[in-house]
Amino acid sequence: MDIKLGFGPIPRLQYIFVSRENDYCWYSLSEEKKQIPIYDKALTGVITRIEVNKKVETSFGETEKTDLYILADKPYVVRSGSDSYFSKGLLLSLDKLSSEELQHPLTIAVEPGDKKIVFCKVYNPATYRSIDVSWEEHKEINWQALGKNISLKINRKASHIDDELTTAQLRENLIAQSDKYLRLLNWNTEQGRQYLLQKYHKRSRQQLTDAELLDFIEYLKLQPQSL
Repeated sequence: MDIKLGFGPIPRLQYIFVSRENDYCWYSLSEEKKQIPIYDKALTGVITRIEVNKKVETSFGETEKTDLYILADKPYVVRSGSDSYFSKGLLLSLDKLSSEELQHPLTIAVEPGDKKIVFCKVYNPATYRSIDVSWEEHKEINWQALGKNISLKINRKASHIDDELTTAQLRENLIAQSDKYLRLLNWNTEQGRQYLLQKYHKRSRQQLTDAELLDFIEYLKLQPQSL
């Protein structure tokens, strides 16, 4: 997740709405509430939370939705109708995964069906394999109970690792940004170490606080780059 310093848009969750249109299956909304089509059919990230049977007020009245929270290049919420094929396929797929598997990145994909139907397919991006699910006897499934079990599994896991994961990714991103500027300046390891010792009395970037790391990045950005 690339963090840009200075002025910019307000950092907020990016809602993605599942809906079968002519040539796309999901979209986001502009600040003017206009649909922005998303033509890519897959979103890869780490699932951090899920809300099942969430009551939401719409222009058509109150309805129930499934909100899937995914941390990718930015935080996303994929919203679908609780009674939709997409939502049910998502729940069936997540039910197949262990708590350990849910801690790793997953790919959520949309597949267009007949008329207004959108199906959900979940993949392991490391193996390119999809999670196989069965729709047999799906009308007899207690979807409320299934959703509750999945919510407990994901949200219990998220409560323990969400803060740690977000902090770790922020840290990783700052290190990556400093790597970029060090390459542009053609600094070697010893040059970087000497500056850190002189400025912060520390030998490596891993020892810097987040504030010190941001300060170091700002210093590097101000240096004339090598041609």
